[in-house]
Amino acid sequence: MKRGKWIAKVLMMVALGIVAVAAFTLITMYLWNGLVPVLFNGPVISFWQTLGLLVLSKIFFSGFGGRNHGGHRWKGYWRERWQNMSPEDRERFKQKMKDKWCYREPVAPSEERTTNV
Repeated sequence: MKRGKWIAKVLMMVALGIVAVAAFTLITMYLWNGLVPVLFNGPVISFWQTLGLLVLSKIFFSGFGGRNHGGHRWKGYWRERWQNMSPEDRERFKQKMKDKWCYREPVAPSEERTTNV
């Protein structure tokens, strides 16, 4: 492929990316400004504030990495390990997890206090 065509395609993709981000931001801004002030008495936000909220939510909810989020890499490991356990081992594992994570200290009945008024 000629160098000029390659550069033109890259520039076209960058331009389409910018247009897509701007359109998504505008749609989000119009939805926010149409709903949040009326329903929740919230603020009206600008384009740049909307873009900032979208970037912040991306960071909070998906992180910086690719598609392999932290917990997913262990999913196959634990599935294989569970399938290789005997029924007795599974019950022992369930009980151990229940004891570790579901234990609650029994609450002693409170003593009635009499106050002299």
